[in-house]
Amino acid sequence: MKELTTAKRAAREAGRLLLSYFGNLKDIQFKSGRRDPVSEADKASEALIAGIIKDVFPTHGFLAEEKTAWEGDGGIWIVDPLDGTVNYSHGFPCFCVSIAYERDGEVLVGIVHDPVRREIFHAVKGKGAFLNGKSLNVSKTPKLANSLLVTGFPYDIDQHADKILRLFNKMTLASQGMRRLGSAALDLCYIAAGRFDGYWEFGLKPWDTAAGSLIVTEAGGRITALDGGPFHFMDSSEILVSNGKIHGEMAKKLAE
Repeated sequence: MKELTTAKRAAREAGRLLLSYFGNLKDIQFKSGRRDPVSEADKASEALIAGIIKDVFPTHGFLAEEKTAWEGDGGIWIVDPLDGTVNYSHGFPCFCVSIAYERDGEVLVGIVHDPVRREIFHAVKGKGAFLNGKSLNVSKTPKLANSLLVTGFPYDIDQHADKILRLFNKMTLASQGMRRLGSAALDLCYIAAGRFDGYWEFGLKPWDTAAGSLIVTEAGGRITALDGGPFHFMDSSEILVSNGKIHGEMAKKLAE
């Protein structure tokens, strides 16, 4: 499949570029506050990916975090050139590249590449999810009390701190443990790989979840809005993800 091959190539090349900048950043700016940085690595990665996609699929649309965008026919590519910029800017090795191909409202291809761990997660609609070519399945953990959970905080946490921290505290006490990686795309992939059992977050954008949401569902996971209603990466800013077995418990606990 040409879209998958192209997405993998773009993700690998962007990953190599990010590693070349890692630990050597010279220009870190802020988009909407002190928690929302952008670096020369973000911009260079986005330009590289955009160039590859434009060359292979000149009529396709493109939407990326750092504002590179154009309209087109035959589908749209949704890209986060560096998910985990706060981690990256501090030299913390937890970040990735996320590339999704969407057509007619459905994500058909999703790629998330962690260049530090040399892990490439991918999924094609209806054909399963994979990590470095090996099939993925979500965990079988049956109860919230035995689950390892992950969450993230939005850049505007100051405006919602009481609610977000209250839920963080509640879910920490209800589960076996809680983690916060700082990369929504990797959170989703780790659910798909069975490394986490459940995940929720507020304040998300399409490029945060487009690729990872396909990888999760193709691995057998479940995704909804926090209230259990439908989730769509283009319209939903909040997400609840699980192995399916603990979904009801998580939704109930978050709603209390």
